[in-house]
Amino acid sequence: MKRFLIALVTLVLAGPALAQSGPLRLTITDGVIEPLPFAVPSFEPENAEAAQVAADMTRLIAQDLSGTGLFREIPASAFISAHSSFTQTVAYPDWRAINAQALVTGAVMVAGNQLVVKFRMYDVFSGAEMGGGLQFAGTVDGWRRMAHKVADAAYGRITGEGGYFDSRVVFVSENGPKDNRQKRLAIMDFDGANVQFLTDSSALVLAPRFSPTGDRVLYTSFGSGFPRINVLDVTSVGTRQLQTAEGEMAFSPRFSRDGTQVIYSLANGGNTDIYRGDIASGASTRLTSAPSIETAPSLSPDGSQIVFESDRSGTQQLYIMSANGGDARRISFGDGRYATPVWSPRGDLIAFTKQNAGRFHIGVMRTDGSEERLLTSSFLDEGPTWSPNGRVIMFMRETQGAGGTSSLYSVDVSGRNLKPVPLPNGASDPSWGPLQP
Repeated sequence: MKRFLIALVTLVLAGPALAQSGPLRLTITDGVIEPLPFAVPSFEPENAEAAQVAADMTRLIAQDLSGTGLFREIPASAFISAHSSFTQTVAYPDWRAINAQALVTGAVMVAGNQLVVKFRMYDVFSGAEMGGGLQFAGTVDGWRRMAHKVADAAYGRITGEGGYFDSRVVFVSENGPKDNRQKRLAIMDFDGANVQFLTDSSALVLAPRFSPTGDRVLYTSFGSGFPRINVLDVTSVGTRQLQTAEGEMAFSPRFSRDGTQVIYSLANGGNTDIYRGDIASGASTRLTSAPSIETAPSLSPDGSQIVFESDRSGTQQLYIMSANGGDARRISFGDGRYATPVWSPRGDLIAFTKQNAGRFHIGVMRTDGSEERLLTSSFLDEGPTWSPNGRVIMFMRETQGAGGTSSLYSVDVSGRNLKPVPLPNGASDPSWGPLQP
């Protein structure tokens, strides 16, 4: 297996003969084999009130898994075995006959507004259950979250990685013509559902960033006429502004790994540098002092290093320095300009925006700048953000022309499975939050 972790996904178990040699598992290698076939019979409603919820949850679980590009759902029309009861013995030969390698079964109970879902997962060709059964409890209104939790658990049992379905994304929702576009902060489920607005359109807002625990959002607001950094509580939607001196412009904020501090860019007297500030006290420390523009800082997962963009070499390039400042080393050396670097949650890769030869790209490279790979190419792609498990990148894509619109897209770190995020309005500046508790 190569060290390069953004290689394409290969299914270890490509067929019955291979499947019988070990547990069902997806691993990362260089090759590409067809996505793993799985089946999700309709979850059993344990009472009449659960019938519709059970059907809806079954569809969403299948959509989550299929949407990764790693799995292929076998349609119910191909089923031989009628698996209608959660306690029913699995007829493995029937599922093997239609080449189902994984089987997900479940049951749903509704009592008032309370919902309980149980599920089991089976390795069809080895004829064994994968781990024990799990149970999640919530409300009927939160059935989507329960379905995402089941899909996360199924994804984790096959890939050995954490999931990302039960997560949210904060972004800038855009509406109106390009020369008079209204922008406001919004939050959504990872798949574009359940959009909720966090601000109105009275002030221009940019670059929202989730806290490590997902309870707060940093963003840049032009409400005072100058860019200022605000902290927003997601639950109460209350905001407060971080302290900056008169005439200073603060932007591109990100939380520290413990959520108590913020790293950001501050422009003063024609110079832009990176600072670290304490959210509670407002005290700040200057981390760079070059006569150039330093911006878009992003911390490593362990909080020890910062990657950022700078034009100190004459063009926008990427640099890494200690989280306490000091000397920086350049890591981007390809043709074109590099911007908006973001450290992967795994710590192994850095995503970035690249502009070269009239095209924009979302790319990834290792933290030493090696093994650069461009995942997308279009008129304008920018602003990558990582899924909680470091497997998927979401970004903004703008269409060409005077009436061009901005949309959110996602792509696997392999460069496969590029697809739009369905939203009713334009969108930009996504920030993927952690898995919900």
